[in-house]
Amino acid sequence: MIRPSYDHDVSIIIISFNTRDLLRECLQSALAESARLPPNASAEIIVVDNASRDGSADMVEREFAASPTPVRLLRSELNLGFGVANNLAIEAACGRYPVLLNSDAFFHPGALARAIAYIDADPSAGIGGARLISRDGEWQPSARTFHSVCRDALVLTSLSSRFPRSRIFGAPDRTWANPDEPAEVDWVTGAFMILRREALLKTGIFDPAFFLYCEEVDLCRRVKAAGFRVLYWPGVVVTHLGGESSRQLSEHAFSESEAQVVLWRMRSTLLYYRKHHGAQARWARWLEDGFFTLRRLRNLLSRSPRRLQRAQEASLMLRLMRQAWQETNGGRISPPRPW
Repeated sequence: MIRPSYDHDVSIIIISFNTRDLLRECLQSALAESARLPPNASAEIIVVDNASRDGSADMVEREFAASPTPVRLLRSELNLGFGVANNLAIEAACGRYPVLLNSDAFFHPGALARAIAYIDADPSAGIGGARLISRDGEWQPSARTFHSVCRDALVLTSLSSRFPRSRIFGAPDRTWANPDEPAEVDWVTGAFMILRREALLKTGIFDPAFFLYCEEVDLCRRVKAAGFRVLYWPGVVVTHLGGESSRQLSEHAFSESEAQVVLWRMRSTLLYYRKHHGAQARWARWLEDGFFTLRRLRNLLSRSPRRLQRAQEASLMLRLMRQAWQETNGGRISPPRPW
């Protein structure tokens, strides 16, 4: 149950999974930003540890128990994934606005106060997102359009990255748009989100069917359907490390752990399509099956070691999609946790 009342202006929620050193830096950033809030504003910080094995939870208790801004730790004995872990914290949060912050994301000075001011000033804003940049200051896609089979094809074939300024090819990540201009968008990334409680009371929180990937897309879609807006605010700046890796899969060499992440993404994609587009879940599968079949055939007869590796990767992707389809029954069910 989401609390209808509050004791703080914001509850900064951070999900931790084996990122101890980054989590420490993230908490330091959140504490510094909380101290910059106006004198009449207050914050709390909630860390949900998803069964980390690197001592993350113990570090939080040891180093941040006496922080001027209260830091609360929720330990889970199981890796709950992104959405369910955030749900636990949102339900426990005492702030007017829950603020989701990745453990590899860090506030720029004034970002939190601006986010509060922006959402206070616009009652129609259900979710607000930040301008994300890498450690070296390079802009990252921060506001995106909803998935469709056509847009997913642009990403899969790398056309979106080859022609980023095109309104057609650059549509998935809105790379054609001026990042300095605020905008109403389809969805913003969970690396930073500020959420309006009134919207969550109407829509519910994250769908527990999603373990990782698509959970924030689904939430933004439901918030917009409830009559609220999803907004991108370039004045709220957050450094995000995770986004520095490319979204493209075409040049990726897979380790076992990376293949597991891809499997999570495929399962969530099928669940999302089945939930919001029905039979198009099968089209989403056909898209990836067709792409990776052609990729495998194109590289299979080559003598180049690199091209043979690409053929092997394409075969792996086909196996992973077949597995994802079977485990989700074509996007109809979520596999038992942990995925």
